[in-house]
Amino acid sequence: MIFAIEEINQNENLLPGITLGYQIHDDCSSPAIASKAALALINGEEESIEFPQCRGSSNVAAIVCCDMSTNSTGTARTMGSFGIPLVSHYSTCSCLSDKREYPTFFRTIPSDQYQSKLLAELVRTFGWTWIGTIRSNTDYGNFGMQGFVEHVEKFGVCIAYSESFYRTDTAEKISRVVQVIKQASTKVVVAFAHPGEMRILLNEIWRQNVTGIQWIGSESWVTRHFLPPEQRTIYLTGTIGPTTQRTEVDDLRDYLHNVHPSNFPDNILMMEFWENLFTCSFSIDNGTIPENSRDQVRQCTGTELMEGIENSYLPAIMDGSSYHVYKAVYSIAHALHDMFTCVEGDGPFVNNSCAHIANFEPWQLLHYLRSVNFTAKEGETVYFDENGDSVPRYEFVNLQTNFKGSVDIVNVGYYDGSAPAGQELTLNIEKIMWSTGHFPLLQIPRAACSEPCRPGTRKVTRKGQPICCFNCVECASGQISNVTDSTDCIKCPSEYWSNYAKTQCVLKKVEFLSFGDVMGFVLVALSVVGVCFTLATAAIFYRYRHTPMVKANNSELSFLLLFALLLCFICSLAFIGHPSGWSCMLRRTAFGIVFVLCISCILGKTILVVVAFKATLPNSSAMNWFGPAQQRLGVFVLTFLQGLVCVVWLSVSPPYPLKNMSYYRDIIILECNVGSLIAFYLVSTYIALLSIVCMVLAFLARKLPDSFNDAKYITFSMLIFCAVWITFIPAYVSSPGKYTVAVEMFAIWASSFGLLVCIFAPKCYIILLKPESNTKKNMMTKEASL
Repeated sequence: MIFAIEEINQNENLLPGITLGYQIHDDCSSPAIASKAALALINGEEESIEFPQCRGSSNVAAIVCCDMSTNSTGTARTMGSFGIPLVSHYSTCSCLSDKREYPTFFRTIPSDQYQSKLLAELVRTFGWTWIGTIRSNTDYGNFGMQGFVEHVEKFGVCIAYSESFYRTDTAEKISRVVQVIKQASTKVVVAFAHPGEMRILLNEIWRQNVTGIQWIGSESWVTRHFLPPEQRTIYLTGTIGPTTQRTEVDDLRDYLHNVHPSNFPDNILMMEFWENLFTCSFSIDNGTIPENSRDQVRQCTGTELMEGIENSYLPAIMDGSSYHVYKAVYSIAHALHDMFTCVEGDGPFVNNSCAHIANFEPWQLLHYLRSVNFTAKEGETVYFDENGDSVPRYEFVNLQTNFKGSVDIVNVGYYDGSAPAGQELTLNIEKIMWSTGHFPLLQIPRAACSEPCRPGTRKVTRKGQPICCFNCVECASGQISNVTDSTDCIKCPSEYWSNYAKTQCVLKKVEFLSFGDVMGFVLVALSVVGVCFTLATAAIFYRYRHTPMVKANNSELSFLLLFALLLCFICSLAFIGHPSGWSCMLRRTAFGIVFVLCISCILGKTILVVVAFKATLPNSSAMNWFGPAQQRLGVFVLTFLQGLVCVVWLSVSPPYPLKNMSYYRDIIILECNVGSLIAFYLVSTYIALLSIVCMVLAFLARKLPDSFNDAKYITFSMLIFCAVWITFIPAYVSSPGKYTVAVEMFAIWASSFGLLVCIFAPKCYIILLKPESNTKKNMMTKEASL
């Protein structure tokens, strides 16, 4: 501070003709003493270093204070009442940014709100989710840790434990805090504490031999030397934390080399500086050093030489705290300069007036301090925001063990608040040494309450525990998670399903009865066999069309029935293959029309048997009403009605292909939806009605006294037909997927074979194997009846 003031006093461009003076007091790290010293300064009650060349105002223009946030809060409240600016070089508590409570407070060191955010970013960068926290029970520790916790909780980080203590706490409490650290499941500890508290804590850490802790420290202690070198290697290797930016200031080293106690004979600070620099004492002769310790302390002579001395008191580069003092002095000097260069009539005060150099008020300097903006000799731009905070700049340091076994402070990154958004933080992770003594490529310490949940699972929080403590539960079928530590599983789209690992959605298996399936091949083969049998029967009937057997069975209706059965076997093939619009319409309509044609022909044959019997009775004219023309007309009318219903069906709401995803969750069944249910029921009911009428008539005519009564074969065939379709209903409903279509095809195939075999097999048997019975005479005898 003295160096900065003397440098300013020698600067012809800054405050020319004006000399700055100073008074320095020790606050003894006590809020009460700090406030008392500040009051003494503004009241002029304390002894001060006199400067005869100083003239004019004797009021204190500004105060540079304090090293502890707790001290600054009390002092700032006191100074705020008088409007005296207070510029701190080391108080970082974010609470001091409140201008309503601390209107005259400024600082050249960054606020803890930035440090808290940086430490949170550091924790997130390394993937730590389960950490412990230690803090000083002061404004600095409490507010700093509060800001840190608020930030890390946004990243899903949980606090395993949170302990606070103060340097005056009992040894039992300090020991209990270390026990908590020792027994915790996490080895990553964030410590937001003053150097005084950390010194006590680390001594207890050493006493209890707690090793392997990965410390994340705040800037106040991370570069301090609390333990001997060998103990630092064991207990602090790997420590990471921010520190305020170190800066090289021209002429500082030369200035310190020229300092000598004889130049400041009454300055206690100079005496203390010299004693610490050379590890000696000026107090041996006055009896302040105990006799038993006098042999261990060397007497300071004042003739000691600084050449070859290199320690913290003779820095080549100014550390952060010293540089912030330097900037604080320059900030006040520039504010004074701006105030004294004000042009009367163009000033900021009443009637555009300016402050008077010989008698200005502190609140006038406060006005200029708020808007101060200058570039330091080192190139850094210095200014304060609306909260009195400066631009945050940090270096990230890492304590690393060197080949000699001692600990070095290594720069591994930096933070510049003036950089563009998203580019403020730069961290060289590859250079970091951890508490294990390893670098990142070998081993990054883990800090997690639970192992990460692999893709395909989701996190389920354990009851009564923080969200970071969880179990991993496999995603349900149809759901996936494709990232680690997923909190929810994603439901697959309707046409997709989860793979075996539940990590991605894959297209569902599509199922339909295809020609390549074994079942499809068998049903096609059966349909082909049915077509062949039908064609063979038609060929036999055609070959023997002039025989009495064929003639007696109404050859025209027989050929029409064989044609209808042929179409039945062929239309069943429409049920195989990928469902499409035309195939779905063909399946239902062709099936409905062809089966009505079959039943109509059989109904015609049944009626013909009944009419033929009645024609043998005296005075019967029944055959005149049911000749060949009437038979053809009847078949046409019955089939036409079914065709008419099908045309309306296709016009209004035709069958269409449908992806059925309700039966199986992981399989899409391609099937045909019937479209209009009314039309479907009409077509089916019509077929059933004709079948029942045909079976009833054939059953009633089965015992008519005729030589060759066809009614009993028709009855048997219709019994098989009805049995097949009655059995089909429950089988159809209970069969899944492509088996539904297979059941329907089998019903068509079985009913068609039943009609073919029951009606035409006995006739073919007589035609081919008993030709002697295929005569008109034999057909007229009762014995020929089968």
